[in-house]
Amino acid sequence: MSSPRLEIDLDKIHHNARTLTGRLARRGIAVTGVVKATLGSAEIANVLLNAGVETLGDSRIENLKALRMAHIHAPLTLIRSPMLSQAEQVVMYSDSSHNTEIEVIRALSAAATKAQVTHGIILMVELGDLREGIMPCDLPGVVRQTAELPNIRFIGIGANLACRSGVTPDRNNMEELSRLADEIDSLPGAKPASKTGVVSGGNSANLQWVTSCTDCGRVNNLRLGESILLGCDPLQRQPLDGLHSDAIVLVAEVIESNEKPSMPWGDIAQNAFGETVTAPDRGRVHQSILAIGEQDTDPEGLVPSAGIAVLGASSDHLIIESSHGPVQLGAEVSFGLNYSALLRAMTSPFVHKAMKGTRYDAAGPNRPPIAA
Repeated sequence: MSSPRLEIDLDKIHHNARTLTGRLARRGIAVTGVVKATLGSAEIANVLLNAGVETLGDSRIENLKALRMAHIHAPLTLIRSPMLSQAEQVVMYSDSSHNTEIEVIRALSAAATKAQVTHGIILMVELGDLREGIMPCDLPGVVRQTAELPNIRFIGIGANLACRSGVTPDRNNMEELSRLADEIDSLPGAKPASKTGVVSGGNSANLQWVTSCTDCGRVNNLRLGESILLGCDPLQRQPLDGLHSDAIVLVAEVIESNEKPSMPWGDIAQNAFGETVTAPDRGRVHQSILAIGEQDTDPEGLVPSAGIAVLGASSDHLIIESSHGPVQLGAEVSFGLNYSALLRAMTSPFVHKAMKGTRYDAAGPNRPPIAA
């Protein structure tokens, strides 16, 4: 089998998605399955839909286009604010998009009118993480302007936390989001088109809040990616109860295996990535090199098995140490991944994607197509 590769267990991903959609459905919350880390994989998208995910989301319109071309029968939403230059593609390949700029929404309106389609808009609100979001005080005005545009349908509001600054979703910021939804719905003279339907509370980082809260308020949607694919909680990167954390593993081949000194010698300057490396002298160690590097994954996001330690990496080499003795030349070494390592490995054309488990067609077994 080709190496390096990602080994992707579709049945484990299905279990994770089915478990989470079931838990959230009992709280009145639907799931948008975020597939950006899968690079527009139709196979994984179909697994999610069969498991109960209602909508698919991605931050790249190119991935949504790939899903459309694969005849995925589900609503698709662009979860990053659209580029002005891609307005026509956005209305062509997605049913809705997350937005913060009224100028962009006007461009989407013009593109949707030209294409004779209606495009849905979710307005993102800033709740403290300081990534995307309209300031709460400005939200009512943007809602009014959005609702008046032709071929645009205001769907609702959303928020994103824990991605840039690590701000935790909690009772205070989620209650603020619900309050904003109520405020929009009670605006004087508000048209039916400006009523809030979807209230998308956030991403996988919201799962702890859902578990701990007694009332989820107006929040009726979460966008889940990492928790489904990797079975972990993004806040502390701990495994989630009842989920598989090994649905995706990275495998790489040993191309050199030697006993070497643990400390470099000679004058030390910056390495290839501008870092100054220091290492304690631990004598001679069993060092191996794997045929994968920074170009293919995030070495700091790899989780080795017991007895293996990641020492460092360059563009095309990953250096490990084995406490069990020398690793045989040509042997394969497996790693768990965090989200950063998965994202980069999935994007690399040099990392093969090997899927196993149940395949589903575009609608899934016994599942009727969802109208886009």
